[in-house]
Amino acid sequence: MGIWSKKSITALRAEADSSEGGLKRTLGALNLTMLGIGAIIGAGIFVLTGTAAANFAGPGVSLSFVLAGLACLFAGLCYAEFASMIPIAGSAYTYSYATMGEGIAWFIGWNLILEYLFAASTVAVGWSGYFSAMLNSAGMHIPAAFASAPLTVINGHEVVRAFTCVDPTSGATITDALTHAAYATREACTAAGGEVANGLINLPAVLLIVALTMLLVRGVQESATLNNIIVAIKMTIVLLVIGFGFFYINKDNWTPFIPEMVTNPDGTTKYGMAGVLRAAPVVFFAYIGFDAVSTAAQEAKNPQRDLPIGMIASLLICTVLYIAMSLVMTGLAPYTSLGVAHPVSAALEAVPQLKWLENLVNIGAVAGLSSVVLVMLMGQPRIFYTMSRDGLLPPIFSRVHPKYQTPSASSWIVGIIALIIAGFFPLGLLGELVSGGTLAAFATVCIGVWVLRNRSPELERPFRTPLVPLVPMLGAGATLYMMYQLPGLTWMLLAGWTAIGMTMYFVYGMGNSKIGKQEAGK
Repeated sequence: MGIWSKKSITALRAEADSSEGGLKRTLGALNLTMLGIGAIIGAGIFVLTGTAAANFAGPGVSLSFVLAGLACLFAGLCYAEFASMIPIAGSAYTYSYATMGEGIAWFIGWNLILEYLFAASTVAVGWSGYFSAMLNSAGMHIPAAFASAPLTVINGHEVVRAFTCVDPTSGATITDALTHAAYATREACTAAGGEVANGLINLPAVLLIVALTMLLVRGVQESATLNNIIVAIKMTIVLLVIGFGFFYINKDNWTPFIPEMVTNPDGTTKYGMAGVLRAAPVVFFAYIGFDAVSTAAQEAKNPQRDLPIGMIASLLICTVLYIAMSLVMTGLAPYTSLGVAHPVSAALEAVPQLKWLENLVNIGAVAGLSSVVLVMLMGQPRIFYTMSRDGLLPPIFSRVHPKYQTPSASSWIVGIIALIIAGFFPLGLLGELVSGGTLAAFATVCIGVWVLRNRSPELERPFRTPLVPLVPMLGAGATLYMMYQLPGLTWMLLAGWTAIGMTMYFVYGMGNSKIGKQEAGK
């Protein structure tokens, strides 16, 4: 009873089949696959590939992507089984409710806020940096005060005010687009010939979130269509880089493929096989977002068939693209030159014949990041929608627009919170928290598949995770290992976040839980 209450699979399926006052089923397997690709292909392929190669694994980063892809595939197979059994918009929250009880479900739902809401804000800030850089290259400059956040951020052991480093001649920012100026020192800015400009609001990020929220309220089909267009653009650009870059690979850059281990001044090591393994949890975070496909369960035409296809297909496609891109980039330029905020451009600069691709890469980065924000903003309201229908959140979160059949009120609440975070908080403030919350959800889903197989083996499973319990054990083990890699400060922040969430559950959720009331009545 209460914190250990579970929702029956029968009740969940009945809820999924009910169309009264619910969401509109318009998405097919292709749309769901494109949503997965839209969520995955973003900063990972345009940033993490190069930085992981330069800082950890060298050309062997492609092996790191293989390892991370396998770990993510294990989790994805577990997600697919649950999604086919329980086609509800709540994703890991709902799966936990059915297997481990209401308290664990709330904990996972609360952590999913980190994955979707805060990730959308963080990526929007990164998008703003690339967008501003594109405007600068076209001779149009956004005033620095309106392109960066005003609030303070922890930088090492110091608290610094967010600022932008501006070239006084051209008015362009001279800091890396994704590495926010708050993390550079003011002295470095001045030494580079720039002027410090204190931020007021990150206006491009705010406007992006407002536009995407309006689109999501209008309809999931319209949002999916825009996502399909964006995914087509960025995949075309990625394939152009891979296709043309393949002919200019210098195999000397791959020798040695796994560089000899080096000891850093602080005693840590990089490169060697240990570096390949160390890079795996780093590049794993490039896959965050594939589970957003499961949040569209109640808007899928045939969720039992299409949800597993969408999740597994998007994971496999993106893993192949990540591996191919990492091989091409480390083949075009020495891996030591790729530890920058624009590693794809850095790789292309090493080959004059490919310089024409650089502007396309910037377009691909802007497109890639915008689709990530779109899918993240789509996922969070649907989790709130499901939690509200269970009574754990106020009814406003489950209010559906009478015309568009979307969770409009929840979408606007999420959008307003996201634009406040993106507009006034610097990039990176919540990055590791996002990772921690996501990994907790992944591990819980893997464990949940194993639990339900033992407890209710007779249930119909349109898609079955293969090799149970091996695959769930490998998925849970890989994600828990990556959580173990998180620094101590992140664990402290996660503990504080969890304490706030559980307080809200005991104050509001437990007393208003529909299942709790039913059990109390019995």
